Amino acid sequence: MNIHEHQAKEILKEFGAPVSNGIVIHSVDEIKKKISKLKSKEFVLKAQIHAGGRGKAGGVKLIKNLSDLETQAKKMMGAVLVTHQTGPEGKEVKRLYIEEASEISKEFYLSCLVDRETSKIAFISSTEGGMDIEKVASETPDKIITNKVELKDDGLSDKEVEDIISIFKFNEKQKITATKLIKSLYEIVIKRDASLIEINPLIITKSNELICLDAKMNFDDNAIFRRPDILNLRDLNEEDPAEIEASKYGLAYIKLNGSIGCMVNGAGLAMATMDIIKLYGQEPANFLDVGGGASKEKVGEAFKLILSDKNVKGILINIFGGIMRCDVLAQGVVDAAKKIKLSVPLVVRLAGTNFKEGKKILDESNLKILSASDLNDAAKKIVEAIN
Repeated sequence: MNIHEHQAKEILKEFGAPVSNGIVIHSVDEIKKKISKLKSKEFVLKAQIHAGGRGKAGGVKLIKNLSDLETQAKKMMGAVLVTHQTGPEGKEVKRLYIEEASEISKEFYLSCLVDRETSKIAFISSTEGGMDIEKVASETPDKIITNKVELKDDGLSDKEVEDIISIFKFNEKQKITATKLIKSLYEIVIKRDASLIEINPLIITKSNELICLDAKMNFDDNAIFRRPDILNLRDLNEEDPAEIEASKYGLAYIKLNGSIGCMVNGAGLAMATMDIIKLYGQEPANFLDVGGGASKEKVGEAFKLILSDKNVKGILINIFGGIMRCDVLAQGVVDAAKKIKLSVPLVVRLAGTNFKEGKKILDESNLKILSASDLNDAAKKIVEAIN
């Protein structure tokens, strides 16, 4: 789950990290009520959307006075920002963050994330702040270091912290602040189940203060049930309506831009299904994992979810029955297809528990369903069908 920059900074502040003072507004009228909380004469106005690249899209402005602040806020509020992460449709700005402006001397990059490969927490540090870290890693890898640390009850050692910040060449005062920051990030990962915290840029001001100028946080969806305070930060305006609907039924669904809808059980099998669709020259319309023990009703909702996407020209269902019984899935698909009046080609590949019973249900449904013997055959048939 993603949250906004202003929310991430509130969490950083709660854990003792250095953050500029700021206010969030949902309408321009709130500026006069809240601006007295800020002490600077210059401000930074930031659009709050769940996407990077806001600055290049006009979503970050340095403001010299209060009059200009209100003028620019009116322009930005309600505007649609198109960045490299929003897609061509962009995202509408429904809240703004106003913070005290900082005089920047140097910019750095710092992030903290769960490294699933090693079951450790990885800290990535770079002297190239304000840039895409992927670009830094590919073009100037010597300007980036990664340190992986164990999860421990007693936190990070002084040596581990020193290794993380060594690339920055801080003075003694800055090292003290940086040490508190690193330990704060470590605590947030553990105590709030954050999966990623990115500070870009982390800056040194002209008065030699260390400040988190921008912040991004992601949280583990599987841990949200024990973090109601984090769940309260969820902004449904920033999420795809279909993905919100999927979450109500416990479906792992991500909308994509292709034309072949996919329903699969198991994340690995779903990825393989998407890959083979691309191999045959088409693009998947979604990632959809119905899980290992889906009910007939859950399968029906998944089917309706796929068909709610107007870009879908065909559907590929790929089920390997283990805990999931193929006859349960088949009945759910048949019920949903009849209710919706299926009008696009449907290819089904069943294997495993009760696959014969499932195939019989499909064959006797009087629906135009193409059966496939294996995944390769299924992908070939659905691509031919929509072509």
